[in-house]
Amino acid sequence: MSQPANSPQPDGTAKVSFYEKRKKIYAKGVRGYFDNWRIALVIFTQVLFYVSPWLTWNGRQAILLHLVERKFYIFGMVFWPQDVIYLAALLIVSAYALFLVTAVAGRLFCGYACPQTVYTQIFMWIENKIEGDRNARIKLDKGSGAHKLRVKATKHLIWLLFSLWTGFTLVCYFTPVTELINNVMTNNLGSWEIFWIFFYGGFTYLFAGFMREQVCKYMCPYARFQSVMFDPDTLIITYDPERGEPRGVRKKGADLSKLGDCVDCGQCVQVCPTGIDIRNGLQYECIGCAACIDICDQVMDKVGLPRGLVRYSTESAMAKHLTKKEILAHVVRPRILLYTAILILITGLSAWFLAHRIPLKVDIIRDRSTLAREADDGRIENVFMLQIMNTEERPHRYKVTVDGLPGAEIAGNNEVDAVAAGLTSFNVIVSAPPDAGKTGSNPIHFEIEATDNDDIKVREKASFLQP
Repeated sequence: MSQPANSPQPDGTAKVSFYEKRKKIYAKGVRGYFDNWRIALVIFTQVLFYVSPWLTWNGRQAILLHLVERKFYIFGMVFWPQDVIYLAALLIVSAYALFLVTAVAGRLFCGYACPQTVYTQIFMWIENKIEGDRNARIKLDKGSGAHKLRVKATKHLIWLLFSLWTGFTLVCYFTPVTELINNVMTNNLGSWEIFWIFFYGGFTYLFAGFMREQVCKYMCPYARFQSVMFDPDTLIITYDPERGEPRGVRKKGADLSKLGDCVDCGQCVQVCPTGIDIRNGLQYECIGCAACIDICDQVMDKVGLPRGLVRYSTESAMAKHLTKKEILAHVVRPRILLYTAILILITGLSAWFLAHRIPLKVDIIRDRSTLAREADDGRIENVFMLQIMNTEERPHRYKVTVDGLPGAEIAGNNEVDAVAAGLTSFNVIVSAPPDAGKTGSNPIHFEIEATDNDDIKVREKASFLQP
């Protein structure tokens, strides 16, 4: 028979377990100022996610990361694999924005916009609607019978349908939504589409429905390293022990002069989605959702005490008893100004380069079957293939010229029609006198220019071989 953790052993020692069995958290619902912000951000992020694939632009899906065509469509812009620098810039901007927000006000992203928080909130809304409030859910879990089975089955069915719709929406960003719907209706989904719908939907169901705070506490790397971005002037959710202690219930006849403002109601623990007690100080499990602030302010209103026993503040403010204006002055500090300046600089440069991006890319490939050949008139010819990528969603006609070698010119046709947002291959013969340049490799340059727009042109380097 196995012995329980921390139980005495035959030799008198105690068996210690380093694993704590999870205790299900029944988070109590709360309404208030910060909860309204959280609801607004949940609605905003989910409308953005679920509606964006249905938007159209120039007769196509407005946002489409088409992996088969190797093109990313974002409204009027088309990005190719060669534009990976913009993805790198986006990741850098996102990282610095996260650093800035964390340095200013802690885990705001976690509490209001993180997908895990958002989907957990949605699942909890569904759960509360079907099973009832906190006490009703606890009672239901302790009970049994057909009623419990029916209620639980209804909840999980809605969770599963929502999760599958979430997985379907994700795939809509990579497969045109009209094509994906047609594939579903005709039972013609591809293997990777089926995989990602059920993979993403399954993990949404698992993480938001069952694991919840465990993802934040044990799996999320941000929870582990975010503390290094905190300092004494970072805004965090704090409990004021000088005002609240000693805590105690306000009974009739009790000497209130010996009690702090905390009535020890435990409401701040009941509303916490990670199950912590904010009165124990800053903890890495705290996701900064501010539910404890909303509920504590309501309790203070009921007992006729000032709000703010639990509030956003800083370690410095709590130690030095700073006013709100003084707290704001400390929040705007050199570290924040540096983060802001770097973020503005990177964002500005990225936006400038994106706005001045030339919608034309050219790859030059030498014909390796014939490195150099002599024409009937004695001139030396090299053959190249130009792969012209027109990134605009309208066709262009391009003129190709060459320079860098005396007497070098394009033999034959030097103009090509390029399709809209597509790749066009064009064979070019470069002819030069036999005495031009030196024997071996000679540098030359191709210039490809749109005939209808002088601003659309690129210059690419190549080499001309003289036998």
